[in-house]
Amino acid sequence: MNHSKNHRMDIDTKSSNHSGFKGLFEKMLRRFMTITFMAALIPIYLLAILIIGISLTPGVYFFNYVHEATLSWSAPLSNLSLGLAIVVGYFMYGFSVIFVTPFFNFILPFRLKPFRGPYYSWESVPWYVHNALLYLVRYTFLEFITPTPFNILFYKMMGMKIGKGVQINTTNISDAALIELGDKVTIGGSAHIICHYAAKGYLVIAPVKIEKGATLGLKCTVMGDVRIGEKAVIGPHEVVLPKSRIPAHYRKNKPLKEAAKV
Repeated sequence: MNHSKNHRMDIDTKSSNHSGFKGLFEKMLRRFMTITFMAALIPIYLLAILIIGISLTPGVYFFNYVHEATLSWSAPLSNLSLGLAIVVGYFMYGFSVIFVTPFFNFILPFRLKPFRGPYYSWESVPWYVHNALLYLVRYTFLEFITPTPFNILFYKMMGMKIGKGVQINTTNISDAALIELGDKVTIGGSAHIICHYAAKGYLVIAPVKIEKGATLGLKCTVMGDVRIGEKAVIGPHEVVLPKSRIPAHYRKNKPLKEAAKV
């Protein structure tokens, strides 16, 4: 983490410890929060437009091809063909965006790192952009490939460390680059893994590590700075709070000595 537990930052400060452009950006962000934040969104939206546009290109080509090929057909057949072309084009977009998005995430000049400090900080920029790209895919296509080897591949390309035989049956994942999953980990349907949280005016970004053979149950939540031991079982709807250390073979409502036999 960027700051020790004994060091208390002034979360309302208008100054910055950075120099150059980073320092200027941080000062502007803290003094003119709304205006600067809105201005900072513009390049993110432009990046999203570029990614979506590139990913849509194969589908547009296919639609135009079908449109030209069916011009002489009767209206019912032509309209049916165009409808199918739109659907096929959408899936072509989806299988394009899961590769195009990680490419742009990779070439960006900054990387998501653990951080603890005011929300309006330079260090929050990589966190914001990384998740914006992750959500772009989540909300436009990822549900269609969850769970399949394609969502595993996408998360790996976004920086998640994933072992062998892992199953991820959820799209509710944030901060993928700070998540590590051991071999044979199973993530249940609609489970949440979030490597950040807010507390007392601070933004805290911290990694999550889930060790070999562990299971996350249906709709459970795992928050930042958590480590889950080997073959532990997090039950459905269970919440693992920040800074938790779950021992190996853990299972709620079961004595640890008995759980160790699992």
